[in-house]
Amino acid sequence: MEDLALGHRDKRRTFPRRSVQEYDLTQDARPCRFCDAPLRTTFVDLGASPLANSFLEPVQLQRMEPFFPLHAYICDRCLFVQLEELESPEAIFRDYAYYSSYSDTFLAHAKAYCEAVSERFTIDERSRVVEIASNDGYLLRNFVEAGVPVLGIDPAANVARVAVGNGVPTMVEFFGEALARKLRDGEKGADLIVANNVLAHVPDLHDFVEGIRILLRPGGVMTVEFPHLMRLLEENQFDTIYHEHFSYFSFLTAERILAKHGIVVFDVEEIDTHGGSLRVYGRHDEDGSKPVGPRVEELRTREISKGLDRIETYLCFADRVAHTKREFLAFLIDQKNQGKSMVAYGAAAKGNTLLNYCGIGTDFFDYIVDRSPHKQGLFLPGSRIPILAPERIRETRPDYVVILAWNLKDEVMESLRDVRGWGGRFVVPIPRIQVFE
Repeated sequence: MEDLALGHRDKRRTFPRRSVQEYDLTQDARPCRFCDAPLRTTFVDLGASPLANSFLEPVQLQRMEPFFPLHAYICDRCLFVQLEELESPEAIFRDYAYYSSYSDTFLAHAKAYCEAVSERFTIDERSRVVEIASNDGYLLRNFVEAGVPVLGIDPAANVARVAVGNGVPTMVEFFGEALARKLRDGEKGADLIVANNVLAHVPDLHDFVEGIRILLRPGGVMTVEFPHLMRLLEENQFDTIYHEHFSYFSFLTAERILAKHGIVVFDVEEIDTHGGSLRVYGRHDEDGSKPVGPRVEELRTREISKGLDRIETYLCFADRVAHTKREFLAFLIDQKNQGKSMVAYGAAAKGNTLLNYCGIGTDFFDYIVDRSPHKQGLFLPGSRIPILAPERIRETRPDYVVILAWNLKDEVMESLRDVRGWGGRFVVPIPRIQVFE
């Protein structure tokens, strides 16, 4: 455990990652992507599922879909929760179905962040901001409007084209150590690096975090946001587990990973996105201008008090997940037996995990709606439920609207407030069944 201590710094690539093909699945346990210990202990096994954002064209309904084990492990040594890498990032992210700009909640979140960080760290026209996994430019466009030089980096060409069309310079690349050196040597280092909801998507964490260290200018600040494992445990958010999320971070784990590459966490905020996330602020360890604030020690202490430093805390999660599955299915079966009509809202990755784990398809939901026109006309992977525009709900007047994108439930219920006018109800399945009159 000695080399896992906070503050240990070794800039060499001490844990090289092996490819999927190098393992005999029946004989050889995969190594932890942080400490390289073998992964043998189950956190939760959600069966087999297609990739959560592999939406189907109508012509694909006559073809076989690939399913992959959705089995999360916990490292016995460092208590890092993670999935095996069964599909490459190239296959998952090169053509991506998620566009951040179709959520008013996320647009407001991004704008508030840009305003706050600009004021706190004096980000202005003399600065350079780089966002990793910049998607369709939903965040960086706030800096562009303020005259701040920016660069977005995203591997998905389809979403990058939207960003460029909106005036946000964007590279279509996967980020890592090699790209960071190229940018730094080209004098494109960053005063602020933003990495929101991407750390969990990276199989080679050491390459990614070392790239951040290389690209960050002396005196610069990096911020990363990721769903908080503590909230996942407390609120039974098992549907946030899917193949795109290779890793699930406690604050303790994230701090260790950053420290391994000479990045000191000097502040942390608990935020509401994705059902409860952390925003972590980091700087070079030699930068004494940003002292470590009290929220860092407070959260570290709180996680320890809740048992996140003990493996026993993680081993009861699977039983709670199975109970939620039975409870959700019992509710749906009871309502269908009463002749009630049900539709779903939010063709999100978390919804696809829930539906496939529970074995739910068009036998329960006539259709699902989503605001993104990029998803409308397609079908959910696995369950093959058709995706329509939200206006369809007003045409068919279902008895229940099940909100699969439960992290946006307030936004959804407000946008569909007239559902209550015909006696319809909203249902939120996570962390437990809740029915809103």
